[in-house]
Amino acid sequence: MPVQMGLRRIIISEIHEQQVIMLKEVEGDRSFSIQIGLFEASSIDRKIKRIPSPRPLTHDLLAAAIESLGGELQDIIINELKEKTYFARLRVRQNGEITEIDCRPSDAIALAVTCNTPIYVAEEVLEDLSEG
Repeated sequence: MPVQMGLRRIIISEIHEQQVIMLKEVEGDRSFSIQIGLFEASSIDRKIKRIPSPRPLTHDLLAAAIESLGGELQDIIINELKEKTYFARLRVRQNGEITEIDCRPSDAIALAVTCNTPIYVAEEVLEDLSEG
């Protein structure tokens, strides 16, 4: 059963190439961090702070494309952790059907923030983290 998580913190560093986002369980205490790129971290940060962009960013474009094609981002799920790499899926509802699309977790979270949709993490991923 997937666990709903909330975006707890974004750490943007001008010195390091990798940025960090922290996710925390909505109805619990578990949390973990994911290293992401500067572009994705900046996109998430802009959305949270409601800083407008003069032109659509990549995540805005993808959200608009999903909507223009009659779909709706239902949620995202970080569904796998393999060799220290996270994997995610976008879950798009269109005509009553759910289509899952493979995605980097950083892009999935940026899109979830853009579309104001839930972020889930598979219980197996949280268990793998607690064992590691």
